[in-house]
Amino acid sequence: MESIITVIIGIVCIVIGISNRKGNISSLHSYHRSRVAEEDRIPFGKMVGLGMIIMGIALCIFGALTYVTSLLQDNIYFIIGNVVLGVGLVIGCGISFYAMKKYNKGVF
Repeated sequence: MESIITVIIGIVCIVIGISNRKGNISSLHSYHRSRVAEEDRIPFGKMVGLGMIIMGIALCIFGALTYVTSLLQDNIYFIIGNVVLGVGLVIGCGISFYAMKKYNKGVF
């Protein structure tokens, strides 16, 4: 059951990321929306959206490999899933934080 919830959360992240990449940054905190110049909304949304998509894909892969682990009773898939999740979250957050620093002049 947990693996299905993880995949669903991953899909939601992907959908939000696609929306952000199209320039709709309404899903982001008002602090970020208000500090980004109008002409930078599209590039900012594309970078943050890419980060969200990468994190969503990592969550989906982790959820799928967790499910495979429960079926096959082989922990190697769980270990691979954890590595994919860790790398995906670091890369996705890194891209998003870089965009916030570049276009907001700060993350917080």
